[in-house]
Amino acid sequence: MARISKFLPFLWSLFAGLLLLSTAHAEQAPSATPPAKIETHNEVFANKHPDQFNSWKATSEQSEREDALADDPNMVILWAGYPFSRDYNKPRGHAYALTDVRETLRTGAPKTAEDGPLPMACWSCKSPDVARLIQQEGEAGYFHGKWARGGPEIVNNLGCADCHNTASEDFAKGKPALTLSRPYAARAMETIGKPFDKASRLDQQAMVCGQCHVEYYFDGKNKQVKFPWDNGPNVDGMEKYYDDIAFSDWVNPLSKTPMLKAQHPEYETWSAGIHGKNNVTCIDCHMPKLQNAEGKMFTSHKIGNPFDTFDQTCKNCHTQTKEALQSVVAERKAAIQDLKRKVEVQLVHAHFEAKAALDAGATDEEMKPIQTDIRHAQWRWDLAIASHGVHMHAPDEALRMLGTALNKAADARAKLIRLLATKGITQEVQLPDISTKEKAQAAIGLDMQKINAEKQDFLKTVVPQWDEQARKNGLLGTEGK
Repeated sequence: MARISKFLPFLWSLFAGLLLLSTAHAEQAPSATPPAKIETHNEVFANKHPDQFNSWKATSEQSEREDALADDPNMVILWAGYPFSRDYNKPRGHAYALTDVRETLRTGAPKTAEDGPLPMACWSCKSPDVARLIQQEGEAGYFHGKWARGGPEIVNNLGCADCHNTASEDFAKGKPALTLSRPYAARAMETIGKPFDKASRLDQQAMVCGQCHVEYYFDGKNKQVKFPWDNGPNVDGMEKYYDDIAFSDWVNPLSKTPMLKAQHPEYETWSAGIHGKNNVTCIDCHMPKLQNAEGKMFTSHKIGNPFDTFDQTCKNCHTQTKEALQSVVAERKAAIQDLKRKVEVQLVHAHFEAKAALDAGATDEEMKPIQTDIRHAQWRWDLAIASHGVHMHAPDEALRMLGTALNKAADARAKLIRLLATKGITQEVQLPDISTKEKAQAAIGLDMQKINAEKQDFLKTVVPQWDEQARKNGLLGTEGK
């Protein structure tokens, strides 16, 4: 024992030396191989994937612009105080994602990179350049600043690298190599128990589309994209989430209600519908397998209406004729549209009646339960109607959301009638003329002539500068030249 004790100092010194050597070696070890740079030039993949590329380019044929506000001026009032009251068009093909976000009146007419009104996050679903910037700068670096800062950087059309790991061997071999190119989307999927790398092929197909066709909000000082799914990806869970954190997108200037604006929650409504529950994915209906001139099958990237390719989509599962199915869908759409308009009428009245109550001296305490009903009613209305194709994805859920919206709007108006009576107002509150988009915009004080003129000047002067800078920096692919 005494002999061992004599050697203990030596052994401890030897151990410490080996530990120090090991630590130094670890510090000097080469870091992991950095990920391959994200290729944002879609035409690079044209030769290896010609059918997919050409069908993707064909989304430029889906060019018709439909003015949703002209079709339904009630929405101008519901979105009063928010950019959607200026401009809201129905969606076009993927080829127009970048063009439309530049041209919409919602993004304003910024003169410099620091001008408002919207944050960088508004680019997030428009281009593979978003994934490139996140890879280069990290999420904090990408999201920092105003929307105009991204003008010279985000210049390539929504395309290959948004959905595919284009640097992988699988992609080079012609396999899909699907990926979630937006880290915030990957985190959201994990929140609802769907980590992408453990998901099935069918789940992955839907999740890739769900990066963008989804409800989201801008979180924190840096306005980072976050999906409000902590309580589940449904109307009730998201409503609770927003209420718990006291979040609002804006305050309606008529009713002074803190409002929520739903985006385009196709992933959520699809999940709640019969197709989602049976693993019939976005790909099955919107990206059919087609045959090229040589008889080879490929997945079409001309994402569109399933009825346009009925034999390759609906007919794979349904035994009805195309005409019979179209009739069913039309009936469901008509029912949803009818209930949608009924909710809008109630909400329009509620906003103006709330304004009358405030003008008559109603207190914050008196207004709070009414404003909560208005907020919840409009949130449910908005989530139902903001989901493109909800009459096919989840018609029952759409009617449920609209039904509860109608009830809550009616509750708000019942409370308002009683409150107005205490203020000496017993006559019906008269509405201004909102029979057209233009009249509705005038009723909420929008100077559309000025707004449109500023936008046209922005498109003529600022956007060409963005493109020229991007061209000089080698960021524009041939598609944008």
